[in-house]
Amino acid sequence: MRPSISIETSLKALGENLKVARLRRRLPQSQVAARAGISLNTLAKVEAGDPGVAIGNVAAVMQAIGLGTPLSEIASPASDTSGLRLESERLPQRARAPRRRI
Repeated sequence: MRPSISIETSLKALGENLKVARLRRRLPQSQVAARAGISLNTLAKVEAGDPGVAIGNVAAVMQAIGLGTPLSEIASPASDTSGLRLESERLPQRARAPRRRI
């Protein structure tokens, strides 16, 4: 199944951003691919925004370029404003003391 246009656009932008970051650091593709432990072909796919590339390969390229591993921040519960709003709407109206067992 083909991803939506918005996903394709986002992946192409990510790939282009990674390519620009690599070029700014004056790193050849061969060096980044070797550092990331992937083939040149896979690196070219990452930089092209290919949706079939494994997310682990994208993370490896980011680390090889020196961008760290910010993927853990993408779906962080602390930055999930919609989820936090829904959770606060479901708060109980009052709190009760736990029942004592005899």
